[in-house]
Amino acid sequence: MSLLAVGALVVAPAIAQTPKPHPAAARPAAATDWTRTVTLGANGAYILGNPNARTRLVEYMSYTCPHCSHFAAEGMASLKKDWIRRGLVSLEVRNFVRDPFDLTAALLARCGGATRFIANHEALFANFDPWMNVAQSYNGAESADKVAQMADIADKTGLFALLAKRGLTPAAQRQCLADKQAMSDVLGLTANAWDIKEFSGTPFFVMNGKALEHVHDWATLRPLLPPLPRSGN
Repeated sequence: MSLLAVGALVVAPAIAQTPKPHPAAARPAAATDWTRTVTLGANGAYILGNPNARTRLVEYMSYTCPHCSHFAAEGMASLKKDWIRRGLVSLEVRNFVRDPFDLTAALLARCGGATRFIANHEALFANFDPWMNVAQSYNGAESADKVAQMADIADKTGLFALLAKRGLTPAAQRQCLADKQAMSDVLGLTANAWDIKEFSGTPFFVMNGKALEHVHDWATLRPLLPPLPRSGN
């Protein structure tokens, strides 16, 4: 056997033993965070979460309603984190306008469209006491110009300043108060509430088309929500 052949025999095992690189393990796809999804329904209401969620929750609410403020403070964070984020529940927010202050807030909440709605909505309720305390002592004159009257309310109650901190200039907010389509949507949602014979005030909930009587807070709503996965994900 030639020296070259012997060399080949000596080297060959070393080549055979060279480990082959393993392909990188595929990482599992990140679960969708449905709290980042907000859509506008055909009725003009904003919907937070998975549009195809098996549990569709509707809340009729008013921005001047203290019980609605309590629900937002007590239940919204958990509802979003545990149910909406996972795609188990979607939340449709429907207005029930009670007064000019509520209408002003409702139009400002919609300022900026779907991308801003939930943040605006939560900011209004998070600051409920400060702006409502001012609203209770508001003495602005009645005006035939409803947009001008709402702008005066927004200015004097601090709503303009509140949403300006969120990147909405007073000029942009004034345009939102003059938005005729938004006005029509908000008032249409309000009128729709009276079509529900069980409707008794805000907050009022409907789940998968069924009115939830005697359910007006987080403590009574929570037990009716679907069970959470045991994995905790």
